[in-house]
Formats: sequence, C-alpha cells, structure tokens
Amino acid sequence: MDTIHDLMRKNDSSLAALGIVLAAWEDGTDAGIPPQMMAYAALFAALSDLVGCYGEDAVAGLAETLATRVRSGEFTICDTIQ
Repeated sequence: MDTIHDLMRKNDSSLAALGIVLAAWEDGTDAGIPPQMMAYAALFAALSDLVGCYGEDAVAGLAETLATRVRSGEFTICDTIQ
C-alpha cells in the first residue's frame, strides 16, 4: 500500500483523489467541524467503502496491519511535531 510520500511522487489518480479528500477536509474544518470528527467520518467512509468492495475479512486483515504501520511512521506527514 502506498504511503503519502509515495503518492506525492506519482502522477496518477491516487494523488488526485488525495487532493479532493484534503479539499473536502478543509471545507469541513472551515465550517467549524473539529478535525477529529472529520477523521472519524473519513475512516468510517473509507472502511465502509472497502468492506463493500472487498468484504469484511479483507478489510479486517488490512486493519490488523495498521498499528504497526502507524507506529513505523507511515502516516506521519511531518518529520517533527511542533
């Protein structure tokens, strides 16, 4: 699975999709929706769509890998938190 850094290096629909999601995220936070609520909504939407496409077992398998991937920094966009 691609990291954000991999997506930035690509010139394909993955990057376009990320841009659309980030724009919607900004619209939501500009409307006063807390970022944490945007995150929960985005996770729910993403997981629901994946379950619809691939089924519960496949998505559960993906979810089981997330703890290790998060801890390894795969989803960390900035190198340091200020």
